[in-house]
Amino acid sequence: MRSWYKILSVILILYTLVWGLLGNVPRLDILNETIRNVFYHVPIWFAMLFMMTVSLIYSLKTLGSNSLHHDSKAYDAAWIGFFFSIPGITTGSLWAKYTWGTWWTFQDPKLNGVAISILIYTAYFILRSSVEDEQKKAKISAVYNVFAFVMMNVFIMILPRLTDSLHPGNGGNPAFAKYDMDNGMRMVFYPAVIGWILFSFWLFEIKNRISILKNKLND
Repeated sequence: MRSWYKILSVILILYTLVWGLLGNVPRLDILNETIRNVFYHVPIWFAMLFMMTVSLIYSLKTLGSNSLHHDSKAYDAAWIGFFFSIPGITTGSLWAKYTWGTWWTFQDPKLNGVAISILIYTAYFILRSSVEDEQKKAKISAVYNVFAFVMMNVFIMILPRLTDSLHPGNGGNPAFAKYDMDNGMRMVFYPAVIGWILFSFWLFEIKNRISILKNKLND
């Protein structure tokens, strides 16, 4: 029965791929057909944020219990979240090329915040690999992971809303839902968000099983 969400995630993602490419979308200046990217770019970031939140929860559990099992899950969730950041930033860069005329612009605080956040979590993985003692690694990683999560939200959720930003919904720019996402798009967008989040959790479970097998082999 636990496999229901796996089937649902596949159905929702396939639905998104088909209707996201073939369905009608608003005809807008500059955006044109690229608005379809909202069905992929944004839900993928939702999945990334969801996994980083799961990682945070298990890091907090690690600090409260000193459990290596919780530490392993925190690492696995962060790894999956980091994995999703790659297609997230790639689809964003592609979208920027067709709407802003450049693959990347340092004038947008959200893009810069995303890049900094990726570097922060890269440091998390480097930190883990530099500590040999498992208990010490778990505690240090958990503390750093809490810091990483807070800083990620500051850089991609808070600062872009306080300064000028090219992204919709930031820096005074209206969000998509306020001016160009019609009901037809919502029928694709919301299932896409659910589908990608469920898919990320599926990958997290697979990664965790691999980690358990590796630990058993090492023991």
